[in-house]
Amino acid sequence: MSIPRVWGYLTILAPRNLLYVRSNFLFGSRWMIRFSTEILFKPVSFRLFGVKCDHEDSKPLENELLNNLLTMGVDVDMAKKRQPGVFNRTGINEQDLKMFLLSKGASNEVIASIISRYPRALTRTTENLSKRWDLWRTIMTSDLEILNILERSPESFFRSNNNVNLENNIKFLSSFGLTRKCLCRLLTNASRTFSNSLDLNKQMIEFLQEVCLSLGHRDPVDFVRKIIFKNPFILIQSTKRVKANIKFLQSTFNLNNEELLALIRGPGAEILDLSNDCAKRNYTNVKEKLFSLGCTEQEVQKFVLSYPEVIFLGEKKFNDKIDCLTEEKISISQIIENPRILDSSISTLKSRIKELVDAGYDLSTSNITLLSWSQKRYKAKLKKLNTG
Repeated sequence: MSIPRVWGYLTILAPRNLLYVRSNFLFGSRWMIRFSTEILFKPVSFRLFGVKCDHEDSKPLENELLNNLLTMGVDVDMAKKRQPGVFNRTGINEQDLKMFLLSKGASNEVIASIISRYPRALTRTTENLSKRWDLWRTIMTSDLEILNILERSPESFFRSNNNVNLENNIKFLSSFGLTRKCLCRLLTNASRTFSNSLDLNKQMIEFLQEVCLSLGHRDPVDFVRKIIFKNPFILIQSTKRVKANIKFLQSTFNLNNEELLALIRGPGAEILDLSNDCAKRNYTNVKEKLFSLGCTEQEVQKFVLSYPEVIFLGEKKFNDKIDCLTEEKISISQIIENPRILDSSISTLKSRIKELVDAGYDLSTSNITLLSWSQKRYKAKLKKLNTG
């Protein structure tokens, strides 16, 4: 046995006697005899870290986990990039997770995809998963419905392991008469709602009820239901942000209480999610761009109120879409009357405009709503134009 190998064993087996042994090793000629005496006749406290110090066996548990995941078809590289800390934790339950999901009807491919995209799922115990699944089933109509959500967005199910908090939030939100469909939408699109503390959700609900009453509406429960239905992300916003945006909408468009109520519980509900600075900046750009094309203040406000989603469009995206349309002889008045055409991407607008012009369709004098039609409906119309 070489000296470095011996030194590795001494370091592992008797750390408290390391200084004493080192002294004998360096300065005494009878170090082996004296060290043997230490081992035989003096109690030694030691912690067995491993059999040897070779690096190839330093992470046997992690290697076993990685081999198991590869066998399951998991994209380990993707998983490590997304949540590397998971692979340094103890209590990983890859086989338990696999068996649980298989029992619910998941395929091996779906299980591998879930772990690849959200490896934190590996840290959940079977007991925790079973309880969480039962809570989701109080909202979902079938196991298959849950599996479809997990396949699309595994984070929505595995993000939190606090089942007590989930149960409390489900009971609280159900008490407002939210339908199963609405609760399902919250779980699917805004799962953080159920990770919020119950107090945080109560704070937002109470704030929305106060807004309702301050604007003269006498049914705050109905008001809350309608806002949550229109905007499932509202409960994961701060009350400060929502308050600032409500103030921005009322002051910018000179809305009375009734008009403001109709806007924020209807088409303008999603604007409440934006940062106030972003909402102001985007609106200023919309106004300046439309002013440059000859629009009046009244026309701008009519346009935005009929299509509040425009405030989500950044400066470049909005300007590019308007330029794309006006360059093809589509007037700004046509755009204001048909704002939904701005839902389409730049590439879709350009390709459809070209196809329609080639088919002899005059966009400057004809209906332009087909620029925002579904692909199936649009293709049917285009075929008719080409054959007519």
